[in-house]
Amino acid sequence: MTRLILFFILHLLVFSILIFTHSKAEEEWSIEEIDGYTYAAVSGEIQYGDKFAFILMPEDNCNKITTMFSFYTWNDPGDYRQLIDKHIPIKLNNIETTAEVINIMQVYDGLKVIFTLGAYPIKDYTYILYNLYKHEKKYEIEIVDGINFKAKKYFDIRVNRWKLENLIPSIDKAIKICKEMEFKNT
Repeated sequence: MTRLILFFILHLLVFSILIFTHSKAEEEWSIEEIDGYTYAAVSGEIQYGDKFAFILMPEDNCNKITTMFSFYTWNDPGDYRQLIDKHIPIKLNNIETTAEVINIMQVYDGLKVIFTLGAYPIKDYTYILYNLYKHEKKYEIEIVDGINFKAKKYFDIRVNRWKLENLIPSIDKAIKICKEMEFKNT
């Protein structure tokens, strides 16, 4: 039951972060606490409304980070709901992997598809991500075709990039907020 409640709250949090946060076109991070969680999010370069978010939870002692991102699409083939809980093929800086679809919502005249790359130890993941971005000079996700999956059926724009120059200070601020929440809850 606790897991179901946590699942519901996490989805509500994601909805709040990805729909209601706004930032300027340059790399500006939103770092806040919502519903007992802390997040740091940055807008996409190609599709501004697409966010890449890092979520921290006091329950994890602020030591884990869950990564989520969104893709907005005008395509609605009618069977998009079947993508929920599926692992969709992507290329992350040309590295083939998958991302899990955790939610799809109607937004304006299109759909916002919410993905997760999973939860990881915060220090290790941040270090790897920062070095990848520093070396590649980009953080780009492309939704690609896979077995029984045609990307263009669901996504009109299949690639986005996020600027992560301020990743470390943004995550540090999010950790600080998370730790303050953790302290209040004890």
